Amino acid sequence: MFCALFALGAACLSPAASAEQNAFTLSSTAFPNGGLMPKVHECTSGGGNDPAKKNESPPLAWSGAPTAAKSYAIVMRDLDNANLIHWVIYDIPASTASLPQNVQHVYRPPVPAGSRQVYYRGSASLYGYQGPCSPSPVNTYEFVVHALDRASLTGLNSGSSTQAAARAITAASIGSARITGES
Repeated sequence: MFCALFALGAACLSPAASAEQNAFTLSSTAFPNGGLMPKVHECTSGGGNDPAKKNESPPLAWSGAPTAAKSYAIVMRDLDNANLIHWVIYDIPASTASLPQNVQHVYRPPVPAGSRQVYYRGSASLYGYQGPCSPSPVNTYEFVVHALDRASLTGLNSGSSTQAAARAITAASIGSARITGES
């Protein structure tokens, strides 16, 4: 009956429906949440000569972030390998809501402008994304986008470790969204 009072077309939403519409979400056009990641996103440092493996970061997009976000950061972990961090990109401008496929492997990639990436010290030594290298069995990889309370993580630099970056991101996070992929 209360909704009928809104004869001018205002929608009646339950608090749960309203909150769901504003939920912070992360997605990829490369794979569904919990789905199989294409080989193009797998590492090239694990041996073998599979030409489908390109070590390209997947395209990611987010929506519903907290309005107070001043920047974003993404952390990728291998959940089945002691939460090994495979990728950290931070200082992503608040005006950005997506990353393209294959973010360049440099400390300061040109896209998104202003962002920075941590140097991966593992099976490959490079800035940025290090794709799944699991020979077997299938591992689960988690991508988490964090909305941050500051425009820049000034305490981090080109020599920062993935663990130090993840701690700084968690400390500045005012909200997060996640997806997982299998490889």
